[in-house]
Amino acid sequence: MAVIPVDIAGHPYEVRVEAGLLAELVPNCRGLLRKREVAIVTDANVHALWGEVIEAALRDHGHEPHWRILPAGEQTKAWDTLAATVDWLLELGIERGDHVLALGGGVIGDLTGFAAAILKRGCGFIQLPTTLLAQVDSSVGGKTAINTAAGKNLVGAFHQPALVLADLAALDTLPQRELLAGYAEVVKYGLIGDADFFAWCEENGAALLAGDARAREYAVAHSVGHKARIVAEDERETTGVRALLNLGHTFGHALEAETGYSSGLLHGEAVAIGMVLAARYSARRGLMPKVSAERIARHLEAMGIRSELSTLQLDCSGEALAAHMLHDKKMDAGTLPFVLMKGVGQAYLDKNISLDDVSQFLGEELAG
Repeated sequence: MAVIPVDIAGHPYEVRVEAGLLAELVPNCRGLLRKREVAIVTDANVHALWGEVIEAALRDHGHEPHWRILPAGEQTKAWDTLAATVDWLLELGIERGDHVLALGGGVIGDLTGFAAAILKRGCGFIQLPTTLLAQVDSSVGGKTAINTAAGKNLVGAFHQPALVLADLAALDTLPQRELLAGYAEVVKYGLIGDADFFAWCEENGAALLAGDARAREYAVAHSVGHKARIVAEDERETTGVRALLNLGHTFGHALEAETGYSSGLLHGEAVAIGMVLAARYSARRGLMPKVSAERIARHLEAMGIRSELSTLQLDCSGEALAAHMLHDKKMDAGTLPFVLMKGVGQAYLDKNISLDDVSQFLGEELAG
């Protein structure tokens, strides 16, 4: 088992990475499941695959599981679902010292974490991420949120989990499209500050996606370790260090908004295209060689991940996409910082970008 400490001041916790963790849920959560009743939030797809495993793991140790099974998909991260989930937890009598289980991908982790953050001004929760994207990124660091009509993740809270159990066996049950979407976030860690890891991805990405156990464990543990160091340094994104984790997200969130947060474009898919856009825009500004930007696009394409904005066939203009960015939560005094690159593994935060220039760039990319 790989164990990665997340050293948040006042709230340290562990991320454990290994196959079989869900079947051994209770021993791994020793001291955290203090009552017989245990609340679990999941989605219908994950429950169909892992419900019996969790049920048996809890009942074998004398616990009574209580399930809230939500529809799968980004549209679940909404006000009405949040309110209903909070009401359900209150009806169960959840107390501040209890821990709610979040079993699923980023949507379930974000929604459950936010519900835990606001329930009685904060109760505990445990992340049980079942997607590659959630295991390497969204389950770690304490960002919780829902989407609104104005944009993605605009309402939320920083609320750290008490524990993260990344069961690598869950990756075997992922649809290929979900696995590829999560792989984009793995690549991100190489691009923001670890050129050697990006080179590792180029060499080992195909094996990881094909099911190689060692490659998967290394990729998840390495990515979590990278994020843990950043989060420990800048938990609430106040110094700009944590903002580097948003590489590709400003462009990607605009694409998600334009497509209505639908299943037509998964978050990881949007981030993949967003990272290529960030690289190409960096090259356009003379910050990095164009060949480096195209190296990123080629690797994603080689893995089977769309990297071209034009393939989305959006019926909109570059101005329309840039307009979505005005609602980005990183807006500061009327300006929007962009995570750009000076090369592979050399991301930085640029606060002097003109949205008009971004609009023109996006228009060119839309045209292919």
